[in-house]
Amino acid sequence: MDTRTLAHRIRRDAVEMTHLGKSSHIGAVLSLADILAVLYGKVLRKRPSEPRWPERDRFILSKGHAGAGVYAALAESGYFPREELKTHYANGSKLSGHVSHKGIAGVELSTGSLGHGLPVGAGMALAAKLDGKPHRVYVLLGDGECDEGSNWEAMLFAAHHGLSNLIAIVDHNKLQSLTTVSETLNLEPFADKWRAFGWRVVEVDGHDHVQLEAALDADPAAASSPLCVIAHTVKGKGIAFMEHSVLWHYRSPQGHEYEKALEALGKGDHEG
Repeated sequence: MDTRTLAHRIRRDAVEMTHLGKSSHIGAVLSLADILAVLYGKVLRKRPSEPRWPERDRFILSKGHAGAGVYAALAESGYFPREELKTHYANGSKLSGHVSHKGIAGVELSTGSLGHGLPVGAGMALAAKLDGKPHRVYVLLGDGECDEGSNWEAMLFAAHHGLSNLIAIVDHNKLQSLTTVSETLNLEPFADKWRAFGWRVVEVDGHDHVQLEAALDADPAAASSPLCVIAHTVKGKGIAFMEHSVLWHYRSPQGHEYEKALEALGKGDHEG
């Protein structure tokens, strides 16, 4: 499947999921949909029919509140039936509001408490290196999540051990929870800080699939240090009245807003 088609499907699925379940974080899902589409459509070594394939690349969504996007990417990639997406956030559903690995093929780690994904990912990458395994470990973080000190400890650890098989991706949409990242806790000079901690850094347009693929399809053998891809994104991307708005961190699309959201995304080939 073309990655742009996959991104469109992820967005449509997520809007429907958050609408049906009356759940939150649609703005965060929309900002990282293109990143997920490029990962699942082009970059990750995976076998949906064999989700525990030993040589698969590992992917961790550290900003677990955007889990609807991962569930959509997995369903669209054939890990489980798309129909299950409609149970998102319902009582008794496996598809919890924050991403969970329990009973869900393709999810490596349950997340939600911020700052845990990169430390676990660093551990996975070190284990792979010690065992001589070829797979890569990808961790997708939020920019607001980078307020957590555990990430900076993991950054030091990963550089110290030369974990070139570890790729951190920051969904840098400049908004978190209640206001802007810069007002909450300014991260700048953000890229320079990662470099000072011993990482290679690439900055890309997080909605440009060509740039994303070029940055993310990394060869661990070609480097001696971990890679950080800072993806500059727009929160709420694809739905004009949600873009750049912190309101849609917690709000779910209902009523007229839901209809407007579907209209903004258009049919595409989603129902084709």
